[in-house]
Amino acid sequence: MDKLWAPWRINYVQGKKKKGCIFCAAAKAGIKDSHLVFKSAHSICLLNIFPYNNGHLMVAPKKHVNDLDKLNSDELLALVQDLLEAKKLLSKVLKPEGFNIGINSGTIAGSGIPGHLHIHIVPRWTGDTNFMPVVGGTKVISQSLEELRKRLRNAYAKTN
Repeated sequence: MDKLWAPWRINYVQGKKKKGCIFCAAAKAGIKDSHLVFKSAHSICLLNIFPYNNGHLMVAPKKHVNDLDKLNSDELLALVQDLLEAKKLLSKVLKPEGFNIGINSGTIAGSGIPGHLHIHIVPRWTGDTNFMPVVGGTKVISQSLEELRKRLRNAYAKTN
């Protein structure tokens, strides 16, 4: 039997969750001490440490709100601009053929962190789904989070 090595998923599998809001903690963290890709005046972009696909990012407002309608127009515009920046970075670094972009609003809608609004951006490629999730219940992520973070940060630094 082949084995897939994904040690970063053990916290998810064992249910160990950090206390507090991951987005608020990321907004306060230094860029080198976290999974942050970049920060702006009103928003943050960070790696999803339990990704659906390689390059899965999340963009969130720095303000702890649970819905879009609780952001003022400057915060809302910044959130969308940072979403576009994240998409541009992923396009440059990973060259996906498409994206899934979405907001899960509320627990019933699938939000794992319903208290802090965030937008998922998931790069997609032809053939990126295969038999593994269907037969084996396993998704293969082909790049380490650390390597991806370095590549995205380097690309961001070159454009900003």
